[in-house]
This record gives sequence, structure tokens and C-alpha cells, in this order.
Amino acid sequence: MKKRAWIVFLDESGVSLLPQVRRTYAPRGRTPLLRHRLNWKRASMAGALGYHSTDPDRGARLCFHLKPGSYDTAALIEVLEQMKVFYRGERVLVVWDGLSAHWSRAMRAWAADQDWLTLERLPAYAPELNPVELLWSSLNKRELANLAGDHLADVADATEQGIHRINHNPQLPWSFLAHTGLTIHPPRSPNLRKDQ
Repeated sequence: MKKRAWIVFLDESGVSLLPQVRRTYAPRGRTPLLRHRLNWKRASMAGALGYHSTDPDRGARLCFHLKPGSYDTAALIEVLEQMKVFYRGERVLVVWDGLSAHWSRAMRAWAADQDWLTLERLPAYAPELNPVELLWSSLNKRELANLAGDHLADVADATEQGIHRINHNPQLPWSFLAHTGLTIHPPRSPNLRKDQ
């Protein structure tokens, strides 16, 4: 059996130019107004949160991909090819949901030829087990909240700022995993030294 170095949770989400209305502060008597062009253009995001299976000190890794339209099998294979470069040939176990593009005949055939990759499915109807869902929630509550952009590039820029924010806080990706209730590493005994 091949030893897996990284456990990577992957998920896709959609964004549009319609603002996600969130509560905000304003001076008394001045209700803030969001003005937008009622544009229905959409983009899709793929996020992958990776955790090293044996060495928690290596930190979590976040990969991100944004594209106009939606993901199909070919686009997801492209994301996985970029992930292969990102992980520099290390072994990766990808955990994702039951989206048809994840388990299509073409995806399974492509994955069978990848010696660095294993695919596993999350239980049905269990998005609470995917830490990437908390990544989307964090972006929606901060960078994308009340954003009334004119172009998809505005949404892409805000999303990229959020990804940088999350990448610069090493505890945040681990908190996403902790919130799911899943663990990657066995707990360390407090009386064992690190060098043992």
C-alpha cells in the first residue's frame, strides 16, 4: 500500500456579481444602500485545503482556482494537474463530494493513470465534513460581503485578497479542519518530547 503524504479536501463554489448582503454598521439614520447593475455573470472557484498526514509541523496548504462558468470533468482535471505541480509530486489523497464530474468515467480513467493521486468520496449530504466549506464561509462573510462589483475581475480580486488573508494566518486552515470534528494526526502525548 502506498503511503499518503497529504490529505487534501477539495470543493467548488460559485460567485456572481450580485452582492451577498450582510449586516454592516452605518451612522444612525443612514441606511447603507448597495447599488449594482443586476448582472447575473457567474464564476466558479475551486479550493483545496491540504494537511500533511504525518507531520503537523509542515502546516496546511491552500490551493485556489477561479474560472468563468462552471466546472466540468475537463476543468477539474486541469485543477488536479495544477495541484500536482503545487505538491511537487508528493503523494496526495483528495477527499471530495459526490459531484458527477468528480466520479465521471473520464475522471476515473484519468485518475487511474496518476501514481501520485488517490480519490476518496465524502459521505453523501455531509458538507459539514469538508473544511473547504468553512473557507467559502469565511470569504463570503469578509471579502465578498456587500461587494457590488462591476466585473468578475472585481470579485476575483476580492477573493484573492481573502485567500491571502487565510494563507497568512497559519491557524485558520487548522481551525476549519477542527470545526469539522475530523483529525488528521493522532494526539501527541504531553510527556513525549518532539525528538522521540
